Amino acid sequence: MSQGRRKHSPAFTAKEALEALKGQETVAQLAAQYEVHPGQIQAWKKALAEGASGVFSNGRDQKSRNDKSRKDAALIARLYQEIGLLKAERNFLAERSGP
Repeated sequence: MSQGRRKHSPAFTAKEALEALKGQETVAQLAAQYEVHPGQIQAWKKALAEGASGVFSNGRDQKSRNDKSRKDAALIARLYQEIGLLKAERNFLAERSGP
């Protein structure tokens, strides 16, 4: 019988990815030691290598994303308000023009 999917904690994932990046043991050895598929360890290793620069960003990238997100939300709110006004105007004019 096969096992169901296991969920690994972020701490476990990070530990395994770091060990794989160190290269002291092969991916196959780590996979056997921790009972994880070698492809999974490779994926964790790749994700860590690609995302490591985010650790040193000092929040600047996150701040710019938050600012853009707030601007987008304000624009959307303003557009919905304008749509509401246009609908009210259309309904008013439709009632005044008659059948």
